[in-house]
Amino acid sequence: MNTPAYQHEVIVPNQGFPFKLFLFEGNNGKYLREKHWHRSIEIFAVQEGSLEFILNEKHYPLETGNFIIVNSNEVHAVRAPKPNRTIVLQIPVNLFSAYYTEEQFIWFSHGEKTYDSQVTSMMFELFGLYTERKIGYELQMMSLFYQLQYLLVTKYRKLEVHEELLKSNKQLKRLGVITSYLKEHYKEDITLEKLAGIFGYSPSYLSRMFMKYAKINYKDYLQSVRLEHALLDLQETEKEIGEIALEHGFPNSKALSNLFRKRYGILPNEFRKQIKKTKK
Repeated sequence: MNTPAYQHEVIVPNQGFPFKLFLFEGNNGKYLREKHWHRSIEIFAVQEGSLEFILNEKHYPLETGNFIIVNSNEVHAVRAPKPNRTIVLQIPVNLFSAYYTEEQFIWFSHGEKTYDSQVTSMMFELFGLYTERKIGYELQMMSLFYQLQYLLVTKYRKLEVHEELLKSNKQLKRLGVITSYLKEHYKEDITLEKLAGIFGYSPSYLSRMFMKYAKINYKDYLQSVRLEHALLDLQETEKEIGEIALEHGFPNSKALSNLFRKRYGILPNEFRKQIKKTKK
């Protein structure tokens, strides 16, 4: 059976640059992004406030001035209960291809370094230049970006990685193709059996892939995708909660409300009221 050619979370760079730079979407707080992964390298640098990362089941609390590197195909979740100002840089992994190991692989450490302040200052300066956009800012940004790449490759790159990490990375690439398809069809009644059949796996094998490598079961992953879309509609539209639920694959408003309260500790209508207050 031929596998559909879906690619997982393709980066669309900022115009004129080989990377994507932006303000973290959870800057208003009360934010939770469930377990996910992608092909890009990501750097999160906290300029104000705090947030928490969960990478491969390990917790990394970040305060003002801290940053974290998220590797390609590294499973992570993000929690930002309070307002923050965090700069995010996404770098296509192929920009590091000249520095791959023999296994065509690259991995950066998360550990504390004595030169951490260099990374955060570069990130903040990059975003400042991009925001102000004075004459010649493109040249300044590319110069800073190359310095940052140099620091990553020379100070953070791990030259020895264990076999299990290589295997996990390979499996998450395969799962990435499947989850990209799922993200396009999440509104449908797409069962594990149906998805497995599309990609030529047995349901039990695909279920084990999700649990072993993504650390989440299939049903929870699908519900997380649906919930993220519902969350956006709650923030940006005036649609009824029941309408939002049905549009995004939930059987009814009660199912959406129960999951929403479980994940965010608040009901959808209460969340919407809070959003309206902050906009006044």
